[in-house]
Amino acid sequence: MHSKYLYLILLIVCSGYALWRGRGDERIAAAVCLVATGLSHLILHSPTGRFEHLEGGILAIDVLTFAGFVAIALWSQRFWPLWVAGLQLTSLLSHVARVSQIDLLPIAYAAAERFWSYPILVIIAVGAWRQHRRHLADSNPARLA
Repeated sequence: MHSKYLYLILLIVCSGYALWRGRGDERIAAAVCLVATGLSHLILHSPTGRFEHLEGGILAIDVLTFAGFVAIALWSQRFWPLWVAGLQLTSLLSHVARVSQIDLLPIAYAAAERFWSYPILVIIAVGAWRQHRRHLADSNPARLA
């Protein structure tokens, strides 16, 4: 399966689950992912010439996404937002690698920039699942026993 479709399926499943079962942190993180993906698709409309040079629009989206995840991590009482913010920082570093290594292959730049999106989505979904389990345990402790 093409990685673009795999990502979109994972995005829909994980974000949908976070919006359905999650609370504030999970819902906001899912919305950040959905908006960032939508904006990225608007910016990367041409299939040729991608990632041959620094992708300024994608860098801006990554910075805003990182800021959103850091804000969630600072206000949250959960641990998972720290992982999400850290992984997004790793994605930001791919842009630094592109600037510092002019001979970096476009495919390597693209892969480094996109790779951490997959575990970010899974972590958000797991955070939503755990939040839902906590909510069930608080409302009916005997149900999870």
